[in-house]
Amino acid sequence: MGIFVYLPLVLPLTALPVARLAAHHLHPRTATRLLAVAGTTLALCSTLCLALLMVIGTAQLPGNPLPDGWSDPEVRAALPYEDRTGLVAIGVLGAVVAGCAATLVRHVRTRVAATRALGAPTRESGGVSVVESPAPYAYALPGGPVRGRMGGAAAGDGRVVVSSALLDCLEPDEQQALFAHERAHLAGRHHRYLLLTQLAARANPFLVPLRTAVAYSTERWADEEAARAVGSRHVVARAVGKAALVSARSPFEGLAGFARATGFAGPAGFAAAGPVPLRVAALLDPAPPTRFWPPASAHLLFAGLTATVGTAASALSSVNATVTLVRILREATLL
Repeated sequence: MGIFVYLPLVLPLTALPVARLAAHHLHPRTATRLLAVAGTTLALCSTLCLALLMVIGTAQLPGNPLPDGWSDPEVRAALPYEDRTGLVAIGVLGAVVAGCAATLVRHVRTRVAATRALGAPTRESGGVSVVESPAPYAYALPGGPVRGRMGGAAAGDGRVVVSSALLDCLEPDEQQALFAHERAHLAGRHHRYLLLTQLAARANPFLVPLRTAVAYSTERWADEEAARAVGSRHVVARAVGKAALVSARSPFEGLAGFARATGFAGPAGFAAAGPVPLRVAALLDPAPPTRFWPPASAHLLFAGLTATVGTAASALSSVNATVTLVRILREATLL
């Protein structure tokens, strides 16, 4: 397999430049999808190569259940030095699996906790649950039977949960901006993008910047949809700023924020996720163009090409390493 089995472990570094530039030069919808696809692909390739190395390392352990031929000296000679790294890969892959499993468990538990929180006294109206609480917060909760429209934005499956304290801090038009923003999260299935990039970051730490960039771009995406729904970018900017000033920790443990591993908006998710000053500044500027090509700048073009080449090279390296290892182990099994 040679160097090809190691390349997918470091090629996620090629996606770092585009992670920063895409959030500021592409439409947030395009940036979210682009970064989520790139991050997921790179994470899968990285994990596959760890699994290939783990097979090599496991074959060298006494009493392993693998075919005897896989640990023959001829096989070790065909895979120089990879038996040693294979032993290390066993522990690393175990940590990756444990981290991804913990993320999934936390995601499920947080959604359950958020759903149970609605057992408190609420006022239901058009897919919006208003919780009587002195703590200002709001979040979009995926799933459930509620469907509807508010502020012109399709809700999809799920509901918007907002506290009475937060609503009291906003003017009627700002409340509509809040509802439209959270409904945009549901309509765009933003929790899925966030969960994918969170898992990708667990699989390879080099992908953490992509997770952060997607957390920001989903908030910007929802901001733009809210501005389109209410017909005023300034109203949305004002609502985001006000919500940020009055936001507080959610009274429900586990709702730690839309951008951090949960897969849906957490306490005061309307303003707590993403750099609020950058979001407000973007809303005070003209709406970003929806075009993907040509790129807005030469820097973005170069970063995009680098990320594309890195992702393609990672996929090809994974395929090459897989085919090579399968061929070698198949021949060893037939001997």
